[in-house]
Amino acid sequence: MVLRARVVSGIVYFNMKQPPASHSPPLSAAGTLAGIRIVLSHTSHPGNIGAAARAMKTMGLSQLTLINPKSFPDAEAVARAVGADDILLGASVCSSLDEALAGTVFAAAVSARQRSLGPLPLPARAAAPELLALAAAGEVALVFGNETAGLSNADVQRCQRTIFIPTNPEYTSLNLGAAVQLLCYELRLAAFDGQPPVLSKTVPFTSPRASNEDVERFYAHLERLMIATDFLDPRQPKRLLPKLRRLFARAELERDEINILRGILDAAEKKMR
Repeated sequence: MVLRARVVSGIVYFNMKQPPASHSPPLSAAGTLAGIRIVLSHTSHPGNIGAAARAMKTMGLSQLTLINPKSFPDAEAVARAVGADDILLGASVCSSLDEALAGTVFAAAVSARQRSLGPLPLPARAAAPELLALAAAGEVALVFGNETAGLSNADVQRCQRTIFIPTNPEYTSLNLGAAVQLLCYELRLAAFDGQPPVLSKTVPFTSPRASNEDVERFYAHLERLMIATDFLDPRQPKRLLPKLRRLFARAELERDEINILRGILDAAEKKMR
């Protein structure tokens, strides 16, 4: 039996609910990410739960499971979630790792400590494609330990893989929310083959490339103005025009840029009249 959370007026309440049945998510990138379950064990600071929820939502993950959190529900978790309340609402709260892993087909322990006994350790980037491939067949759990003590040897040995974040060997301390963010980022990167979709509401800064006709009209206009200003002697042009062509060819002029340059030339010609 697990608990399901719900938020009303900034306060999180719980309803009793059975764990969801295991299912196979679709093979799309979003579908495989939906098959990843983030498990936080014995989290001592509620703010880290909120930070983890925020990290998950920004990377497209949604399944959060908490094992005996010290304080949850908590207003600090809601505040640190910064709009990821739906992740907290759907969070499962349980009392053991067995419950947290129910219905999964694979579990990976996230730990910075090297252990003589335990599953094969892999850096996060190398492990991400394997986890996603497994998530196509069933739910996969990523298990994070307590902020102070991490995961016990027994918890790590319950998993089939150990994942570590290759930090500075002289200072390996990493905040729990940051660790969740890094793992979720690597999973998203792998899910979209290194090129996740980017949504921007800004007006595109670029314009279509200039046509050959537009470029040639610009060169003719530029040559006319250079002759009119005595900058270019048409009887002895030397290599000026080829060098200018090479210069603007490197710029790969866009239509808007040609219009700007032609406007400058027009303004200069008007001043000369």
